[in-house]
Amino acid sequence: MATPESSLIGRITDIQGGRLIATLFPGEDGFPSLINLGQETLPVGQLGNLVEVRDRSGHVLAEVSRSQETAVEMRATTDPNAPDKRRAIVRERRLELLPLGEIGADGRLEPGVSRFPLIGAAVHLIGSSRLAALLVRDREGALELGRLSTRPALKGCLDPTALFSRHLAILGQTGAGKSWTLTSLLQQVVRSLPRSHIILLDLHGEYGWRTGPNTPHEGVFPPQTARYLDARELEIPYWLLTYAELVDLFIDRADANATVQIAFLREALYNLRRESNQHMGLERLSVDSPVYFSIEELYQRFKKANEEKLDFGKVKGPLHGAFDDFLVRFQSLYNDARYDFFLRPRKHSSSATLEGLLRDFVGLGEPKRQVTVIDLSPIPADLRPVVSAQIGRLAFEFNYWNPRRHDFPLLLVCEEAHQYIPRDADTQYVGTRKAMERIAKEGRKYGVNLCVVSQRPTELSETVLSQCGNYLCLRISNADDQEYVRRLLPEGAKNLADMLASLRRGEVLAVGDAALLPSRILVHPPNPAPASHDAPLSQSWRDGPEDLDVVDIINRWWRQVR
Repeated sequence: MATPESSLIGRITDIQGGRLIATLFPGEDGFPSLINLGQETLPVGQLGNLVEVRDRSGHVLAEVSRSQETAVEMRATTDPNAPDKRRAIVRERRLELLPLGEIGADGRLEPGVSRFPLIGAAVHLIGSSRLAALLVRDREGALELGRLSTRPALKGCLDPTALFSRHLAILGQTGAGKSWTLTSLLQQVVRSLPRSHIILLDLHGEYGWRTGPNTPHEGVFPPQTARYLDARELEIPYWLLTYAELVDLFIDRADANATVQIAFLREALYNLRRESNQHMGLERLSVDSPVYFSIEELYQRFKKANEEKLDFGKVKGPLHGAFDDFLVRFQSLYNDARYDFFLRPRKHSSSATLEGLLRDFVGLGEPKRQVTVIDLSPIPADLRPVVSAQIGRLAFEFNYWNPRRHDFPLLLVCEEAHQYIPRDADTQYVGTRKAMERIAKEGRKYGVNLCVVSQRPTELSETVLSQCGNYLCLRISNADDQEYVRRLLPEGAKNLADMLASLRRGEVLAVGDAALLPSRILVHPPNPAPASHDAPLSQSWRDGPEDLDVVDIINRWWRQVR
């Protein structure tokens, strides 16, 4: 436990509200800004630096959260009649320290502080070798995300079990490096954990791509580890939607007849699921059971009720005209070719095809892969929330009914999560938001874990964010988002939110169960990087093409092929 005396920089002179105030010792030439400690030179009083506070009853690791210098008037005598020349002005430098953990007699660091140091406790700088010994993790398979920003020689490691089983949020403004960070993290996971199972919802086609029309998919993951699926080719059919999701899709809640439409849909849906699957001998079918039914037959039942007349056509039926808006909305979706993969499935047109679909997206299809990247960019924007929530719900239900759920945990990565897990309770997609919130609240028990990525935390479901036990926060300049993130962070790390605006691109503030201490980490560059880089505007405007094949662009637009 011995620390060289040359590391002593000051003593604790004030303790208030869980914070320690240290007064630094001046040198012969004033206060030193650097001190040589062994083979390295360490700064004194730099924000974010770690120091060790020692007294007889224990040692505490603390972080420098504030540095200030004040002028103090000193008197050589207490005699009020002493001449002015007996007065002197000296400068005093103080550090505000935030206690992070206790260092035990065995040299192990335990997060949290049960006993604060006393007045007069010594404050020491910590050498990198000693700090590395304190931060070392005994857990096998720790993920090296990058290097500590304040000590580049030291690794910034995270415990994968705590990182993913407690849910993870990656937050930062556009251009701060969210995709970069996520890619680097998942590449580490795939390399170090060969039996990982990851489902990545790719809204912009950043993680997998083709270099030509007939070329195989390439992407950010090593060969033979990932399968890249176009959401249209994966073909998640309409009949897997729950009753609530079908309401979101087909019924306008602002319609005066919405209540009647919702009630009729429930009855018709239940009857269709039951009638279409009598041959399976299922006795406990519900309105949400994942079994096939005919979407055309659903339409015909609404149409028949809407046009029904009694007494030889003299009297209108009780529901006559109540479904006009529903029928128009249904037809507009059904006749739109962009929705064919969803409303007119070719591969998945019976309940028996569910096995193949589930195998495909959890990575057990042919070929088996650790990561399934589902590209949602080609499908209509208004359908993405429905399809995303459906994938999440199927992952949840898969492991809910899986007796070996704890041997087969799943990670669902939600890129641009605010688009389909919104905070607004009055959103059109009530059912889809609730499906994802259920995973956040209950998924951990069944081995289904979330990683949500968003540039607008204030627009993301508060329920989902509040269930996250780990945060990787990148640069956030917006004051509202900063304050929102501050409220999400653990009590001892709230002051770290002040650093969010000063983080560099690709630098994260790691807070939560997976990090032994709140840490600023400069993330390792991913290789290969995602296709999320900004357009080189100055170069393109200087050396870019003089003309484009507009006919090809139009054909791609018409055929919905990027």
